[in-house]
Amino acid sequence: MLIMKKSRNNKSDKNAYEVRLNKFIADAGVCSRREADKLIAAGDISVNGKKITEMGYKVQSTDTVKYGRKLLSRQRFKYFMLNKPKDCITTADDPQGRRTVMDIMDDACSERIYPVGRLDRNTTGLIMCTNDGHLAKRLTHPSYNVMKTYTAELSKGISDENKEKLLKGLELEDGYTKFDKVEFGDKGRNRKVVIVTLHSGKNRIVRRMFNELGYEVQKLDRITFAGIKKENLTRGNYRALTKKEIGFLKMTSKNSNAK
Repeated sequence: MLIMKKSRNNKSDKNAYEVRLNKFIADAGVCSRREADKLIAAGDISVNGKKITEMGYKVQSTDTVKYGRKLLSRQRFKYFMLNKPKDCITTADDPQGRRTVMDIMDDACSERIYPVGRLDRNTTGLIMCTNDGHLAKRLTHPSYNVMKTYTAELSKGISDENKEKLLKGLELEDGYTKFDKVEFGDKGRNRKVVIVTLHSGKNRIVRRMFNELGYEVQKLDRITFAGIKKENLTRGNYRALTKKEIGFLKMTSKNSNAK
């Protein structure tokens, strides 16, 4: 009796796949493909109990892949943009039982996603949620200069002199920071509403910059994140990013690396 061996690339099995080992490691959220090559070369990766140092080695869906003693699993990456409401904590969970962004995102997908960066409790607007750790790192690390735009409603109108100070930069307790762009709301007629663009990821930086010049920020809303606009996304709701937007984010974070 002739027994036919199943092809390792049997396309009829929806759960089957064959993927390069470095991509598998990257998809598992360990590191980038380039960094994964270094782990492979160093003998840090094993497949089915055997150390693999071969570049280009392909992993099957039935293989067991480990980084040291840690079992790796290939994830399906998910990308969402949430319009965060006020009185909501930007964290996966809160010991005090306060509402978190993950409470809103609870039914978004079966994968474990998490917020990228932070918005303080009283700040509203765009925040990304994903399980793509490599992209998340690029979007939050200061060296990548990822731009964010906020609309700030101030306690009083801002002067031209202070507008220039914000553009030139201020020395705060954690270092020098500046806004990349400052515009007045309502076509310049309302100096209490200011639209600012910056790449700094320092904690509460927009509020602290205005406070340094004697302005209280009464409302703060992030309207763009890394080039993705809020558009018709209403407060407290989320949407999946399109393939085009995901590609744009990856290109932006890759090309924005400071030299």
